[in-house]
Amino acid sequence: MEKRHLQETDRGYRVFLYIFYVCAFIMLSITAYGAYAMYTEWEENGTYVMGEVLVDTEIPFENFAKLITWLFFACIIGWYCVSRIGWKRTTKGKIGSTRMALLQLMLLGFAIICLYEVLWSFTVLNAQITAGIVDGNVPDIDRLTVAYPDPDRPWNLIFSTKIFLVGFVISAHAFYLSTRPRKSLDDHET
Repeated sequence: MEKRHLQETDRGYRVFLYIFYVCAFIMLSITAYGAYAMYTEWEENGTYVMGEVLVDTEIPFENFAKLITWLFFACIIGWYCVSRIGWKRTTKGKIGSTRMALLQLMLLGFAIICLYEVLWSFTVLNAQITAGIVDGNVPDIDRLTVAYPDPDRPWNLIFSTKIFLVGFVISAHAFYLSTRPRKSLDDHET
């Protein structure tokens, strides 16, 4: 059987579209909640920890999934849905070779930067956990932060690791898709 791209008339297309809408709603809701919580913390204390509210809040009940995990999941699944239903926008003739080359360089750059940030955040997280265990007490991993680049706005290390991992997976996958040979739109019609 010949592999073909998803068409608007396929039943699977609507499934991917609806799942994308659900993921978009989840991403927007979590982002709005996180921004509101950061803003109120900044107004009250003059400082905030980037992503801490997303690491501390568990949904739908205690000891289940944290908001950062839901955001991670929604971003990855939402991206996959977009890559399945949005293929027509990247067919041959829609994006010129110069634009595609620039897009590929940008995606490769994003992938490299995000991979570096994942490794850096994970290394710092691991070092802080190890330093905390030296005293015999396991630190609260969800509370570990790094005050870089601004001491008034430190980053939660769990948030940092997950959000940059999402960025790496999406940009690496987009780079991979952009390097695959593209056919013209006429070759895909059924």
